[in-house]
Amino acid sequence: MASEQNLTGLQKAAVLLIALGPEKSALVFKHLKEDEIEDLTLEIANTRSISPQVKESVINEFYEICLAQQYIAEGGIGYAKELLDKALGSEKALDVIGKLTASLQVKPFEFVRKTDATQLLSFIQDEHPQTIALILSYLSVSQSSMIISALSPERQADVAKRIATMDRTSPDVIKEVERVLESKLANLVNQDYTIIGGVDQVVEILNSVDRGTEKHIMEILEIEDPELADEIRKKMFVFEDILLLDSRSIQRVLRDVDNNELGLALKGSNEEVQNVIFENLSKRLAEMIKEDMEFMGPVRMKDVEEAQQKIVNIIRKLEDSGEIVISRGGGDEIIV
Repeated sequence: MASEQNLTGLQKAAVLLIALGPEKSALVFKHLKEDEIEDLTLEIANTRSISPQVKESVINEFYEICLAQQYIAEGGIGYAKELLDKALGSEKALDVIGKLTASLQVKPFEFVRKTDATQLLSFIQDEHPQTIALILSYLSVSQSSMIISALSPERQADVAKRIATMDRTSPDVIKEVERVLESKLANLVNQDYTIIGGVDQVVEILNSVDRGTEKHIMEILEIEDPELADEIRKKMFVFEDILLLDSRSIQRVLRDVDNNELGLALKGSNEEVQNVIFENLSKRLAEMIKEDMEFMGPVRMKDVEEAQQKIVNIIRKLEDSGEIVISRGGGDEIIV
């Protein structure tokens, strides 16, 4: 194969996919058009050999372009060039940015995309409806929908109509609106805002505390704010939720569970959970654990909860690694 400098874009893409391997390449193909897949497949089939130097060069170029694209999305062309200058040197930085196609270039109001919609609303809600419509036209759907929903009813229809009827806008007008908005957001955008609180953080905390504390908090929330309690519960996983796992996942979990811990955990669980666990053990092991539970006698609830928590931690670890899938509340998950 020719040197990296003489390769076409199609040839470089083929080299990259070969280097990535079949599994990762298949994931890339899912995002391509049929004609692109055909062209790439043909090019890959016609590629007989790749030198290590060419392979490394193509991968490096791909990495550099991805890096540049990320920097552009974060802060624009100027920001990207500044960071690439430091990382690659001035000449290489210009070369990398020059290779980016028009589709990778920064879009108007790109700097606003990293601004929280609620904060952005406070800066633009008093602007002229045409200005608001122009800005919303360039934002993500989630940002735009949140902002337009928060406008007064009479302005909502006006802004929506202006977005719908908007055709072309002068680049000078866009630049001026960008300049004014960027000036207003200068202090806000340049700060590293950290999102604190929220349902997800409560779930993380409750997933880490002992079961007694968890149950107490949830019982209080169910009385004071049933909707919030339901939202939190849908995102949580407790020992009894092992019923949400399929047989294969349960068997995978049980491979990592100590038999003594399992017997102790089942001692304080309901009959349905016990039956599901025993169904996924060998007949001999199930009988052995049942006997252990009988000979165990009375046990402290604290010990039972600790044993259950250890199993829950194993389940969460396996879910994080992708070895099992938990079917959570909020809709059916389709797994193919």
